[in-house]
Order: sequence, then C-alpha cells, then structure tokens
Amino acid sequence: MNEIVNPVHLVDQSFYFIIGFSFFFLFVITCVMIWFVIRYRRSRHPVPADIRGNLGLELVWIIIPTIIALGMFVSGWKSYTGLRTVPKGTMEIEALAQSFSWIFIYPNDKESENELVVPVNTPVKLKMTSLDVLHSIFIPAFRVKVDAVQGLNTYAWFLPQEEGEYDLFCTEYCGTGHSDMTGTVRVVSREEYDEWLEEDAW
Repeated sequence: MNEIVNPVHLVDQSFYFIIGFSFFFLFVITCVMIWFVIRYRRSRHPVPADIRGNLGLELVWIIIPTIIALGMFVSGWKSYTGLRTVPKGTMEIEALAQSFSWIFIYPNDKESENELVVPVNTPVKLKMTSLDVLHSIFIPAFRVKVDAVQGLNTYAWFLPQEEGEYDLFCTEYCGTGHSDMTGTVRVVSREEYDEWLEEDAW
C-alpha cells in the first residue's frame, strides 16, 4: 500500500498553500498600504498622480493574481480527485445513516452501530446511503465529509495510517437528535481486526 497517496496529505498541502499565500499577501499589502500612506500623504503630494493607462502595472495585477488563482485551483483539484479516486484493493464497508445513528455493515455481514472498526494501513471505502432523511458523515482526522442521501448511493474513502480512535460526526441537521449522532472510528492492527470481525458475526 506504499504507492497509495493518502488524500489527507493532499488536502493539507492545498490548505497550507492557500493559507500561506493569504498571509503572505496580507502582510505585503498591509506594508505597501502603510508605505503609500506615508510616502504619498497630502502634505507631500497635494495633487494626486494619475496612473491610468500604465500598461506595465495593469499586466502585473492581472497576470500575477491569475497565476496564483490557477495554482490554488490545481492544488485544490488534486486534493479533490485524491478524495474521489478510490485505489484498487480497497476494503468496502456499508454505512447506513438513520435518525440518529450510524450502522456499519462489514464484508462478512457483521454490523456495528456508531463504531467503525478498520485495520491500519488498509484503504477503506464507505458505501453510504440514508434510511430516512439527509445526513452527512464527517471524519475530521481523515478529511472525509460526504452526504448520505435516501435513495442515492454515495461513497468516501480514507487510508488510516495510525492506530487509535477518531471522532465521527453527522454534519447535516437531521432532526432533534442531530447533536447525538456521533460515533468513533477505531483503527486497529490487522490481527485485531480479523479477530474482532469473527466475534459474534451476524
């Protein structure tokens, strides 16, 4: 599985790229603004200069922002396609949303409620739908957020690379019990997963 690129890294790279440019230009524009206020204050320049028709400046403030915007688009597109392109050999688990819990059905038809158990270093695809209203699964640690819609099959995939427990939420208001529709993703070793899968299998 070493050749699989974890979409978490792609999403984080895109975020750092965009937030980095945002802070950089915030700093640069603020410095330039302060410099202009001091350098071109009314006491020194009672008659303002007219820069209309300056082809060089117009090209600069058209070309540079365009390149930056295209760079952000490419970065965001890579992270999006990484989240939507499921690698071969992915383990599939059904995820059924209902008011107000998550039901997970494993390859041997075992079920768990509000606890998703997966083996470490194994790509996992969630095949999702809703049994009633609109829900949305959100697993922050794996940058996964996809709607579960009644009558429509959606999917999400992630690659857990560290054992542990991670939060799972519903992020689409689905009724009075929405805030209680939480769960846990438990990432375990392959041996522990296989043992758990055979325990009380339905």
